[in-house]
Amino acid sequence: MIVISTTAVPDHVRGALTRWLTEPGPGLYVGTVSARVRDELWSAVADSVNDGAAICIHPANNEQGFLIKTAGQRRRRITDFDGLQLVRLLPQESQPS
Repeated sequence: MIVISTTAVPDHVRGALTRWLTEPGPGLYVGTVSARVRDELWSAVADSVNDGAAICIHPANNEQGFLIKTAGQRRRRITDFDGLQLVRLLPQESQPS
């Protein structure tokens, strides 16, 4: 199973994702595809993110049983800690007064 979550991606990317995956909620795509299709879809998403953001979660042969990939600018960053993928929050940028 694969889960892709997108924010502010172009319509053509959304169309490509819905050809292969189900969209149960806005910007959330879920389905079962081969590794090749998954990699091609993620490549299309990651190359088109621009000002948006995307996350891909899919099964992997590791301790956690899944792998997280991200694209775009996000406050949450995935950090490898001795083989475990952990989420690290970056500090919020302060707005000048």
